[in-house]
Amino acid sequence: LGFYFSGSTDCICFSTVGISDPVTSALHIIVGDCQPLDVSAVHHNNTFLKYSVSLLGYGFYGDILKDSEKKRWMGPIRYDYSGFKTFLSHHYYEGTISFQPAKHALGSPRDKDSCRTGCYICKKSGQQLAEQHKERGLKHEEDEEEWKVIKGKFLAINAVNMSCACPRSPRGLSPAAHLADGSADLILVRKCSRFDFLRYLVRHTNQDDQFDFSFVDVYRVKSFQFTSKLSEDNESNVTDIGKKRFGHFCRDHPACCCNISNSTWNCDGETLDSSAIEVRVHCQLMKLFARGIEENSKDEAAYSQSSNEQLL
Repeated sequence: LGFYFSGSTDCICFSTVGISDPVTSALHIIVGDCQPLDVSAVHHNNTFLKYSVSLLGYGFYGDILKDSEKKRWMGPIRYDYSGFKTFLSHHYYEGTISFQPAKHALGSPRDKDSCRTGCYICKKSGQQLAEQHKERGLKHEEDEEEWKVIKGKFLAINAVNMSCACPRSPRGLSPAAHLADGSADLILVRKCSRFDFLRYLVRHTNQDDQFDFSFVDVYRVKSFQFTSKLSEDNESNVTDIGKKRFGHFCRDHPACCCNISNSTWNCDGETLDSSAIEVRVHCQLMKLFARGIEENSKDEAAYSQSSNEQLL
């Protein structure tokens, strides 16, 4: 696929090329540069829903998208308006998330090095994953590997296949995420104060470690599942009709102080209404006409110099 920027954030262009420039994108297509890319498949009750190559977001980013879709007449400014509105609402969502750690993948989401052209980690992780599948078989491997389970109240649940960098967030949601290592970075932001959540969001605009908070956990995974508390309650107590109706009444009336029970998944800028999903990362499933982000020693030197000047 050739990728030409035309979206709201253009995070795929920024994460695979490093710039949203039409001439650069055209040249990559003409020259025939090739960059493999991981793709996540999203299912609900064993039914395929969508593919994702950048962001799967539940909670904060899902609420922003859901609200902004109702205000398309506002143009691009609707994202700022919906973002501010969602931040003030400060909704959290209860649920259970289970995941398989990506043991084949090298590195960690807390690494300082980012994915660059000819990335060694992507190449080596892809080879190791292919060898594992060949030796043991994909189905056998899934049955054997243990799942980790986390229950809690979350302000945001994000899974990214790439850094998701964009002009507003130069390093992205997960700066060390790799394009083709067969894994996704799963970011869990637990319930916290509005001020702490603001501190976390501000970290996306600077060079500080955005995972350095007690209420933020990040894992490198190859598959995960999520079920909201509302879905769990409905499955375990299907006869409690009155309780469901009362909950529905609360959600439909903003004057009520009850928390919203379910959010919406943001799947690469498209809404997914199914809160309970299963996701598996497919290693290097797609190829782009791109080269990856090339090292820029001048920019790194300039940033290093500016950081030293600030310290002095």
